[in-house]
Order: sequence, then structure tokens, then C-alpha cells
Amino acid sequence: MSGTVLRSDTRVRDAARDIGIRYGVDYTDDAAVTALLSERRKTLEAEQRRPAAWLGLLVLMAGLFLPFGLSLSPALDAHLFALLGAAAGLTVVGAALLVHARTRWKRALRGGPLAGYREVLGIARAHGIPLAHIPPWLEGRTTSGGGKGAAPIPTYPPVEPAPEAPAETTPAPAPSPSPSTTATSSEPVPVPVPPKPWAVSYYEQTADAGGWHDETGCLLLLAGAGGVTWAATVGTGVGYAALLLVPPAVWVWLAGRRQGREKEELREEALKYVKELEAAQAAGARVPELSPQLRALLDGHR
Repeated sequence: MSGTVLRSDTRVRDAARDIGIRYGVDYTDDAAVTALLSERRKTLEAEQRRPAAWLGLLVLMAGLFLPFGLSLSPALDAHLFALLGAAAGLTVVGAALLVHARTRWKRALRGGPLAGYREVLGIARAHGIPLAHIPPWLEGRTTSGGGKGAAPIPTYPPVEPAPEAPAETTPAPAPSPSPSTTATSSEPVPVPVPPKPWAVSYYEQTADAGGWHDETGCLLLLAGAGGVTWAATVGTGVGYAALLLVPPAVWVWLAGRRQGREKEELREEALKYVKELEAAQAAGARVPELSPQLRALLDGHR
């Protein structure tokens, strides 16, 4: 969310500045927020790749699978209790390492300026400013965007729109402004929100569809080849009827290729639309919240 959008409501602007004083970050400064998010994302990714996390996973797997390996070597039956104790110890150590790594990651996610930025986003949403897109990593969600996340955006009660200033009943006479004065004192023109093209709406409807053509075509071809092979080896002419499966297999495969090209074109249109929304939001427009399909597209593109 750009600083222009945050400053469009004086109450949100003041709240963002108060939160920024607590965390030492100006959340209305786009450059500072961009640098903060980039640095914190790298820190969180580094926490997930710490050696303790990988070591804990390996030790935990060794502790869980060690008892199953005892059946492969009857000679170890004499040391059954010792090996079971070792497996239990490995399981406890591995789980402790994973919990330690998870705790450090949560601490880095929930604390510091990131917590303040989530507060700002929650306040903005409560004041009627839509959040077009929230990166999954910012809330600790999976890369696919599923789940609640370890640090969701705070939810605050909705706030009524700011009351408009009352009009003056007896305005004082003022001299006629010059053309240059009128141009400079006029209110800023609101930034228009790009309309959603039909191709983008169709992409949202079909983004999760398809994906079965290649598998179905391959199965049909394998069935046809298997039938011919069976007929040639056994000598049963009925197996040659499996050749009838080859044309449907080719047709399904071509349909999948055509659908894939169409979805790629729609994907490019959707990406273009999302970029236009980002540009409009950066200029101060209040853009609508992205659909799940567009959020997934944006996350995958980045």
C-alpha cells in the first residue's frame, strides 16, 4: 500500500505516523517501506533455511523410521530396547530443534517493524481502504496463500467515514482569482482505477480449470499401444481395436495445447491488469482487493 493512499485519510495518516514513531519507521514513505519489506523477507527466508531446521528434520525422520528398520535385521533383536530408546531420543531432539527453529522464525515475523506495518494495514482496512494484495509471507502463510498464517493482519472495528466540513453560510467576499491561481488551488484530480477487462474476468473463472488433457491423452495412447502389443504377441485380432483410441488421444492432446495457449494469453492480460492496478495504487487510487486467482498469479510472478 502506497504512502499516497495512507495519506488520503488524515486519521489513517496520523495513526500510521504514531505507529511509525514506536517502531522507528515512516510507513508513509514508500522507499522506506519497500526497503523494510525486502530486508525482512530475506531475513525470514534465512531463518527457514537455518541448519537447525534441516538438522532437526533429519534427526526427527531418523528417530521415526529407526524402529521400522529393526525388522530388516533380526540380529538387532537382542538390542531392541536400546535401539527403541535411541529412536525415542532422536525423535525428541529432532522435534526440539524444529520447535526452536520455528520459534525463531515466528519471533522474526511477529516482532519489529513488520508488526507495525501490519497494524497500519489493519487500521487502513478498518477505515474503508481496501487492501489489494497481502503477500503470503507477510502473514506467515504458505506460498500458495492458504491458511490463516502465524501473524495475520489485525482486525479492528470498522470506522465511519470522516464527516465533511460544514459549508459557510455567509462567505466573505474574495477577489476574482486569476487563471493561474485557480489552476494551482484546485483540488487534485482523483486517480482513476483501471477497469477490469473481460479477458481478466475470464482468466479468474478458468485459472483453476483444465490440466487433465495431457494425462488423459497419454493414457489413451498407452492403452492403444498396449492393445496392439497384446494383439501382436498373443495373436488375438481384437487387440487391434485399441487403435481406435489413438485419434481421441490426439484430439485430447491438441485440445489441451490449444487451451494452454489461451490460458497463457489470458495470463498475460491478467498480469498487465495487476500492474496497472499497482501503478494506480502507487499514484493514490483506492484499488479493489484482488481475487484469489490474481493474488496467486502475482505471488507466482514475483
